[in-house]
Amino acid sequence: MVIGVLALQGDFAEHKQKLAECGAECFEIRQLKDLERKFDGLILPGGESTVIGKLLREIDLFEPLKKKITDGLPVLATCAGMILLAKNIENDNTVHFGTMDITVKRNAFGRQLGSFHTSSEMKYIGEVPMTFIRAPYITECSGAEILAETDGKIVASKQGNQIALAFHPELDECIKIYEYFLSLCSDD
Repeated sequence: MVIGVLALQGDFAEHKQKLAECGAECFEIRQLKDLERKFDGLILPGGESTVIGKLLREIDLFEPLKKKITDGLPVLATCAGMILLAKNIENDNTVHFGTMDITVKRNAFGRQLGSFHTSSEMKYIGEVPMTFIRAPYITECSGAEILAETDGKIVASKQGNQIALAFHPELDECIKIYEYFLSLCSDD
């Protein structure tokens, strides 16, 4: 199984490490020619969603990746990656991929000083550690399934083969989320 990891910004190296721990082969997606390689799933890491969205368009990755996602490529999106998948962003008219029927609120848990760690139950997986860094959360899940909540806020959702997380599983020792994601990638 081969997973492409968007490597324009964020914790892509940490995601690659987690995938390796699960026995998956992975590679970095940095330019259009990287999409010529066959892959079974995609990681959209955290970072700054506005910058990532701009870079995706500047290097002509946006449309080909969006097509792969809409065609059913499994995606695990964390933090800024979740914002990229959202159909709506509160107080912002920007839409990036817009492939998940969710509304997100950017920096909803606060700025850098509002970062925190907790654990919570996640549907299909069980209890998982959750590290939030300037994290968004989901304010509305109209067509997506809620997978996890923290303090009454939706922090994980799933729609089809897309999983969106407000937190950073790559920063915790647990690999259960990656194992679940890889099971979606092998269902094809």
